[in-house]
Amino acid sequence: MTAVSLEPSLVLDTTGACRVHLCSGGVSVLVDLSHDQLPSVVHWGAALPGLGAEEAATLTAAAVPHGSANSLDVPVRPDLLGSLHAGWTGRPGLAGDRNGTAWTPLFTVTRVNLGVPSEQDAATDGALTSAGAAQLFVTALDELSGLELTIELELAPSGLLRTRAGVTNTGEGQYRVQELGLVLPLPARAREILDFAGHWGGERTLQRTALPVGIHLREGRKGRTGADAAYVLSAGEPGFGFADGQVWGLHVGFSGNHRAWAERLSNGLQVLGGSELLLPGELALGQGESYTSPWLYGVWGNGLDDQARRLHAWLRARPEHPSRPRPVTLNVWEAVYFDHRLSRLTELADRAAEVGVERFVLDDGWFGSRRDDTSGLGDWVVSAEVWPDGLDPLIDHVRSRGMEFGLWFEPEMVNPDSEVARAHPEWIMAPAGRLPVESRQQQVLNIGMPGAYEHVRNQMVALLERYPIAYIKWDHNRDLTEAGTQPDGRPGVHVQTLAAYRLMAELKDRFPDLEIESCSSGGARVDLGVLEHTDRVWTSDCIDPLERQRMHRWTQQLIPPELMGSHIASLRSHTTGRMHTLHFRAGTAVWGHLGIEWDLTEATAEESSELAQWVDFYKEHRALLHTGNMVRLDSFDPSLQIHGVVDQAGSEALFAVVRTAVSDVEPLGRFQFRGLEPEQAYRLRDVTPGPAPHGFRPPPWWPGSEGAVLTGRALEQVGVHTPGLHPDEMRILHLEAVSPSAAAVQG
Repeated sequence: MTAVSLEPSLVLDTTGACRVHLCSGGVSVLVDLSHDQLPSVVHWGAALPGLGAEEAATLTAAAVPHGSANSLDVPVRPDLLGSLHAGWTGRPGLAGDRNGTAWTPLFTVTRVNLGVPSEQDAATDGALTSAGAAQLFVTALDELSGLELTIELELAPSGLLRTRAGVTNTGEGQYRVQELGLVLPLPARAREILDFAGHWGGERTLQRTALPVGIHLREGRKGRTGADAAYVLSAGEPGFGFADGQVWGLHVGFSGNHRAWAERLSNGLQVLGGSELLLPGELALGQGESYTSPWLYGVWGNGLDDQARRLHAWLRARPEHPSRPRPVTLNVWEAVYFDHRLSRLTELADRAAEVGVERFVLDDGWFGSRRDDTSGLGDWVVSAEVWPDGLDPLIDHVRSRGMEFGLWFEPEMVNPDSEVARAHPEWIMAPAGRLPVESRQQQVLNIGMPGAYEHVRNQMVALLERYPIAYIKWDHNRDLTEAGTQPDGRPGVHVQTLAAYRLMAELKDRFPDLEIESCSSGGARVDLGVLEHTDRVWTSDCIDPLERQRMHRWTQQLIPPELMGSHIASLRSHTTGRMHTLHFRAGTAVWGHLGIEWDLTEATAEESSELAQWVDFYKEHRALLHTGNMVRLDSFDPSLQIHGVVDQAGSEALFAVVRTAVSDVEPLGRFQFRGLEPEQAYRLRDVTPGPAPHGFRPPPWWPGSEGAVLTGRALEQVGVHTPGLHPDEMRILHLEAVSPSAAAVQG
């Protein structure tokens, strides 16, 4: 992910009073760098347009608290590093030592650069330098400790703030880094925390709690992001929701071990912080060696939707963001599992093509001795037993039906019962002298070791050169427990994570049109680190649509829908056993990157016809779904979920009215839309594909084929009555801007 260019670059004088104000996307960040001190964020939040030098100085002074009994003689000035020498008693950003010394460095800033895009200018007014979207690059030195520190702080056009730090050992001997993170300030009114828990098949489960004095610390020690990751750790005004309430959030953009925390001290100071979680002895820097932390993403919003939109806009602005329409994908796993008969797969491909599928993905079981999940993992060679003529017959058939071909890999894992494990047992990650407990009959292949890395890369490259593979489903099915490097067992999670990124980057560089999905037992590797190298994520191995209603709602707090794998499930869910209508399964799935995970050879003619209608609906509306602004309504009834997407111009929208449970009242009442242009008239139509669900009871106002015309203001302030729906039913409404003359005719 490209940082803001430092050309042209302005060098700032920090020997006296020096402040920088960045303002973009409705967000301001005011940073104090006075007297060669490390940067301290005075304000991060709502925009302060027209901020002048005198007012910035006053705000900086006004942030200093009064003295109290038994307090330090000098007020605490919390900096981004959480420096101990400044009197900070919370969790420090840098923890390390040089054989018991240099554990509390005092850095002096030696250089500050302000980089702005070429089309912008920075303005200097006395001690204040102002810019829009820009990057601040700070270099500092502690000669006594033998350390150099760099801090990057970037405000994107969307208002997203991201920052990272680097440390270099400039002294003799080793400097052991235990942790390098940064902290961002929270105002006193941010007293409620929102983050996530979860497990396999139940990712991104919401949890809210008060922020008391103390620390709310979330650690990921699984060597991957984790189904239970904090994901986006937010703190805001109590009661904040989708539409209202200021909220500050932090995401650690890293796929290995990591930490995120919210902390409130007894002196009233409070912060959000994050870092990579380094295992004991994992990082020792020799003289001249450096370490750079992961990017920490800070995002402020007036409501959770505003917060999410800044993340979505930033992701969509990346040069590597997928630009072509997201193809309808069929993955065969739940259809055939390990039963790789050519006749069955070609029949499945035929049925897929008939309903409009654009990509066909062959899942686990095509390689080595992999007839079940107990062997063969790590031997990335097409099985001669199952595929005596190679993959050509299947791929040729798939492509002849107008579909791309995709293939499943799990490059970082190995079965002990495999050719590679027998030939190179030293490539298995393990502590000294023993193996970790197996999970799913597999261990971790240490691609941090050059030989193992080359083995995996060479076998994958050979397949990508041999076959027209457009897409890789990249899986990662176990935690990295006791993940050491043989023979001495030194911890290797940090190196393993970077090696995975390097392998993804190398393959994408060599095969520029290749797309990669991040899958990890479902949604256990969803983060902005892996999304530097992948084109979508697999939300969860559970595609029960009722569970997915919740998971989709919250997965999109970080990523936009076009990056979220969202498949139409089988009639009976393979993970929960529930049965749902095609109406509810498809109506849930079309709101992401649509796919199908269903044995279509078992579908009736009526089901195939309805499925084709849903696929056509997705294709018709995917440009809107994948570029518009997400809207989630704060529900007035727990049985109702209403969400939608509005295009950037406010001229078109889709909204889903979803019933997920039985309510204690019926009818439910009126609901209001959000995100529309108040003065614009809209034609409102029900565009739900397929037959109406069994329980559908339209209220008298419900729009027919001609639709109903209402202004955005009326729809937002007054609203319309909800339809009568049974649980697990929905209707989808389309809003299209109409001219004043058309609105007058309707009236």
